[in-house]
Amino acid sequence: MSAAAQDKAALRREILAQRAALTPEQAARNGLAVTALVRGIPRWRSAAEVLAYWPARNELDPRPLIAELWGRGARVLLPRCRPDQPGVADLAGVACEADLVVGAFSIMEPGPACAVTSEAAPDVVLVPGVAFDRQGRRLGFGGGYYDRLLALPNLARALKIGLAHAFQVRDALPSESWDLPVDALCTEEGLLWFV
Repeated sequence: MSAAAQDKAALRREILAQRAALTPEQAARNGLAVTALVRGIPRWRSAAEVLAYWPARNELDPRPLIAELWGRGARVLLPRCRPDQPGVADLAGVACEADLVVGAFSIMEPGPACAVTSEAAPDVVLVPGVAFDRQGRRLGFGGGYYDRLLALPNLARALKIGLAHAFQVRDALPSESWDLPVDALCTEEGLLWFV
């Protein structure tokens, strides 16, 4: 294992331990603060199609934002991992929470009744991560799912917003040639823009 890979693995362990230690009250408070900040972004308010994620293991919770999208009739897309292709996920439209099933890594994802689309062109992408830095770089779990999703040509014009707890932000992260930064990063402490 390279030194960079060892650094990433150590950082993942450290931040995931901090995330696991959050109380439900702290996680909910952070989520509400981030939700309020995202709602103030003009492109969010006008978004007709959004690629989001369903939270797992104390990730910053975007479910109030997803519920808002459903309430205003916007199209919500969630990733669904391909069981036969590690690191690859498809995008599927989800109309309500009942459409979700337990998928790969015990994460809720669109069920078989949710149609996969290759025509999606979301206005906004809500991006999870283990860590982010102050240049918009992201550290994920190492599977490459979001690296591949964010590189899709039909996501090129989308506003990519990283969502995280403030302790997940570092001054700098190791970066690879395929890493694509987010356009903005939202934590309970505020909104950082990189574009």
